[in-house]
Amino acid sequence: MLSVATWNINSVRLRIEQVQRMLREQSPDVLCLQEIKCQESQFPAQALADMGYIHQAVHGQKGYHGVATVSRVPLREITRFDWQDNGEARHVGVELTEGEGKGLVIENVYIPAGGDIPDRELNPKFGQKLDFLERMTRWSDTLGRPTLLVGDFNIAPLECDVYDHKALLKVVSHTPLEVETLGKLRDAHGWVDLGRHFIPAPERNYSWWSYRSYWRQKDHGRRLDHMWASPDLAPQASTHRFVEETRRWEQPSDHIPLITEFSL
Repeated sequence: MLSVATWNINSVRLRIEQVQRMLREQSPDVLCLQEIKCQESQFPAQALADMGYIHQAVHGQKGYHGVATVSRVPLREITRFDWQDNGEARHVGVELTEGEGKGLVIENVYIPAGGDIPDRELNPKFGQKLDFLERMTRWSDTLGRPTLLVGDFNIAPLECDVYDHKALLKVVSHTPLEVETLGKLRDAHGWVDLGRHFIPAPERNYSWWSYRSYWRQKDHGRRLDHMWASPDLAPQASTHRFVEETRRWEQPSDHIPLITEFSL
């Protein structure tokens, strides 16, 4: 059995104690973090190594974005793609090199949020998000190995993936154009959305709540975080869950972890 978690931590240095708590309580073999918001030299590598997560691949930058994959299982970093084509640290790919999951590729990605206006001409950030997804789609066409694609996709694709479908149709993260573009990425490799494979629509399955609305006790969530398996890996996924209690911790990330277990 191999368990893999993904979590947009929204500053790993600020929330390292929460990362440690989650690792103690959930004990995944591999943890993929997004939005670490630090350079590689500032990453709390030793704190995680002390917990057994000694194998690490960190792609960071100063103050913003950044991704990291840490593991109790030996791994090697294999790729760092710049799908936004602007030098931002938004991806790291690793291959597990020993044990039950040997040969498994885990792609950890932080897709751009896309700004506030869903119009490429008025908002360049929205265009960058669409271009990022299109480059990922071309990349997906080339894959030929068991692969797990995880991270903060910043898109809630299904009507039931948001608290109010009609109200959010013109809100970045749930617009028809974003959903269509994400669908092309999914179809390019036949990716299996494990979140909806194990928690079928329309069951509640949110991974993000804004800081403002969550604490007003309104369940205004969106499913922005995802774990997708390649067609040859998906049948080996045995369980999938979201860990919502982290959202109730003191000064939490606005995202929660997802964890999938595989019988490899």
